[in-house]
Amino acid sequence: MPSTAVKLPVTALVDAGPLIALFDPSDKLHEATEAFFRGFVGRMHTTWPVVTEVCHFLSVPQQRVFIAWLRRGGAQLADIETTALDALDTLIAKYADRPMDIADASLVWLGAKLKIADIVTIDQRDFSVYRAANGKPFRNLLKIA
Repeated sequence: MPSTAVKLPVTALVDAGPLIALFDPSDKLHEATEAFFRGFVGRMHTTWPVVTEVCHFLSVPQQRVFIAWLRRGGAQLADIETTALDALDTLIAKYADRPMDIADASLVWLGAKLKIADIVTIDQRDFSVYRAANGKPFRNLLKIA
């Protein structure tokens, strides 16, 4: 009997790497990330530091397509309040041996704030070390090399 598995909606954080690959057709992971995003069912959350990092690596025309995707709800953008700066600094200090940048710190912070432990990232090396609010490693939904 054929499987009738239903994909349940997932709430996940999204890091810069997959977004760069998605919006840059010359990226070696473009096709794999495009397939992932096409099949993703759920809601993604990200932060302004991640958006800034993505835009740094995209051409201006690619940035415009990315920003249009965000405007259409491709990912929910979280604001980082000034009151969160202490938490971000604490995370950066905690993972100084990685080192953790502000974009990664903002995602770990947002995950704790929203109680999200799933992430879409190419950076498995760091996100297997970073801990979600539940004390466990983040679960990377992106299964590509």
